[in-house]
Amino acid sequence: MAGKEENSTIDETPISPVERRNSLEKHLQHRPDPQDLKDRHILLDTNAAPALQSATQELERQRTSDSLRKQLEKRPEREELIERNILPDSTAAPALQGQQRELQKHMRADSLEQKIQHRPKPEDLIKEGILEPDEDPTKV
Repeated sequence: MAGKEENSTIDETPISPVERRNSLEKHLQHRPDPQDLKDRHILLDTNAAPALQSATQELERQRTSDSLRKQLEKRPEREELIERNILPDSTAAPALQGQQRELQKHMRADSLEQKIQHRPKPEDLIKEGILEPDEDPTKV
């Protein structure tokens, strides 16, 4: 790389002014119209002077930023959302919370099933004096 090859050919012949003008005219004929550039978001779609467009854009960005900041300040805290049952009271990752709810549901169902199986029979409740003999639910 220290020495350049002398065989490399670069066309350094000057372009005539007529060729340059023809080339420029050819490119200008294929130039997209301003509305197309606005549709592709290359030009700003605004009526402001070009010197004021950047200031207008910056003001719009500031206004949006201020509005967003105000909305975030009004946002309720996580604890309030949990109290209002909007957010679940869970420390699990969001991707696991659905599975966690299903597990809790099945655990509650199992617990209820166990309690129903171990509940006393009406005869035992009558013997203990909790129910009167005429309150026997099996004789209805």
